[in-house]
Amino acid sequence: MASVNFFPYLLLILVLYFASSSASAEQSRTLRDCKFEAIYQLGDSIADTGNLIRENFLTLFARLPYGESFFKPGTGRCSNGLLMIDFIAQSAGLPLLEPYLDKSSTFDHGVNFAVAGATALPTKVLAKRWIFSLFTKSSLNRQVDWMDNHFSQICENTQDCGKKISNSLFMVGEIGGNDYNYALLEGHSVDEVKTIVPEVVQVIKDAVKVKFIIFIVTILNLFLTFFLKFLLQKVIGYGATRIVVSGNFPIGCVPIYLTSFETNDKTAYDDLHCLKELNDLAAYHNQLLQHAIEELGNENTIMYGDYYNAYQRILRNASSMGFDPTVTHKSCCGSGGDYNFNFLQICGLPFVPVCSNPDVYVSFDGVHSTQKTYSYIAEWLIGDMNLKFKCNA
Repeated sequence: MASVNFFPYLLLILVLYFASSSASAEQSRTLRDCKFEAIYQLGDSIADTGNLIRENFLTLFARLPYGESFFKPGTGRCSNGLLMIDFIAQSAGLPLLEPYLDKSSTFDHGVNFAVAGATALPTKVLAKRWIFSLFTKSSLNRQVDWMDNHFSQICENTQDCGKKISNSLFMVGEIGGNDYNYALLEGHSVDEVKTIVPEVVQVIKDAVKVKFIIFIVTILNLFLTFFLKFLLQKVIGYGATRIVVSGNFPIGCVPIYLTSFETNDKTAYDDLHCLKELNDLAAYHNQLLQHAIEELGNENTIMYGDYYNAYQRILRNASSMGFDPTVTHKSCCGSGGDYNFNFLQICGLPFVPVCSNPDVYVSFDGVHSTQKTYSYIAEWLIGDMNLKFKCNA
């Protein structure tokens, strides 16, 4: 009897097995099993897909190089390409979110209410505290009004809304980051902001004593909690069962802050060459926020969106993730200084240079991240959502 060589068959079986395992692993990194039918986003430039440019068509975000990797300008995204919310929508198998101010949109699969430059607090409230926003007045309360208006148009009543959005994902934030930005860059001290964090987190904790909530948010002061509580009541009242809540980025690692607070004191920087005092502010807030979320219960359905560690993971593993470790703290688009950032030569102005390969940079314009950075942070969030939502169970 002729002998049979089983090696080719064994090899084929192994190839098919690993291909199947790889496909399964890839699927586990998506949100399709969550079966989201719509996504609703409130926030600022981290998530805006075109609201600010409809408020002000002269904004620099309306033209190249913003959107250059998206193959067209004029999307209003504050990056060279896609944002986290875009990657999250793609992962859920949904179309990219259209901005609320684009009245030609159908909004069949959600709405993006976020506005670049938006603050959590109304600009009038901030102005009384000598904090000024020059970009937009569409702060959180106005976005909530927009959300109210949208749901009043698509829902007959609260019960009807509950049915329509029970399979929706609510992303609120990052919001409040600009309250921090404006305050710190206009001369308010870190200590001045830090003293109010415990009060803010406690009020948020008291406001979020409802089951089935995930909520992403960044906070400035006690006034903000009024609007967060109001927002939660609105969202919960409409029947939302999944809302995502996150802490702040390690702002001491961002070029605009590294430039603004640059010092010769080496002890001011950590091992990643980030400003410790600014990162400590963000970390302190995040720690208290996580503790408050844990005390609310429902750990499987209340998620903390960890922007802080997701961003630092990129800095720590820059080379292996395809970034150039020599430019992790520099802007791709910008000019001047140690971090390629200068307030007089900001991205989008005439003759301000842009790097030839944004994919090796973490920061695009010194404030906002590159598409590649956002893709990695979104990947982190998507993995956490699958675990918390038990989408693959």
